Amino acid sequence: MRAHAYPTINASRNWALTPLIFVALLLAACGSAPKKPDTQISPKYYSDDGPPEKVPDNLAEIPDAVPRDEPFHKFANRPYTVFGLTYVPVVSKEPTKERGLASWYGRKFHGQKTASGETYDMFAMTAAHKTLPIPSYAKVTNVKTGQSVVVRINDRGPFHSGRIIDLSYAAAARIGIAAAGSGLVEVERVFEPTEGETVAAAVATAPPVPPPAPAPVVKTPVVAREGTALWLQLGAFSSMEGAESFRTHVSGQLTWLNEPIEIATHDGLNRVRIGPYRNLEEATAIADKVRRTLGTAPALIQR
Repeated sequence: MRAHAYPTINASRNWALTPLIFVALLLAACGSAPKKPDTQISPKYYSDDGPPEKVPDNLAEIPDAVPRDEPFHKFANRPYTVFGLTYVPVVSKEPTKERGLASWYGRKFHGQKTASGETYDMFAMTAAHKTLPIPSYAKVTNVKTGQSVVVRINDRGPFHSGRIIDLSYAAAARIGIAAAGSGLVEVERVFEPTEGETVAAAVATAPPVPPPAPAPVVKTPVVAREGTALWLQLGAFSSMEGAESFRTHVSGQLTWLNEPIEIATHDGLNRVRIGPYRNLEEATAIADKVRRTLGTAPALIQR
């Protein structure tokens, strides 16, 4: 399905090889290099490669790769030449997005070394790309179905016309192109989210929370104990930076709120809260309005 761009990526190899020897090793390692024009290649996969003999029962449960901020590989990001074309890998953290054909590689390469020197596992969420940094992360979306997967780039390829990324078998199966062998995809580079981005995403994607039980029907307001106050806690964070980032986010959502959103530090936690409120009825009414705005209900705290 693809060819290694760095058959000599292992740091123990001698990088002082003559150009002739290097080319010979490169061609020998490119076991998936096309020996015929693309029009003569099987539409599914090469005759010497293919899917696993047995698909794991938990294939659908294999999690996406989780973006992390990792240092770039010392050797796998050097400019290189394959089949007369020179590629210059990206060595920055700039966002990129492209659209084209994705293919995949399977059992022939399972257990072999990737361009990063890591062992290829066709059941891990990884991929090969010509120029994205090694390692880096990308979200790959099947344009036809909208199915997507996040993969870790740890290899080089594919070097066939029109193909922009080579997925592991597991990643290809996740977005529905394993059987076809290829498919039109959109590849977008993704990064490890900051703490503030993680909180914002959690708030934005949280499922609706059922409204709290109605307050007891009483003839007089329920007042907090003497010396205490009722607060609505929107979130609690171990770091002040995370709390401040969250406060900024919810301030932009709760534009109708009259009282300020404050941060109170207690028991090692930085609590983002609003209040105080005079009674339970008032606090419950505000809590319900917060839930409708943010999609998640605040916690009622009495202090």
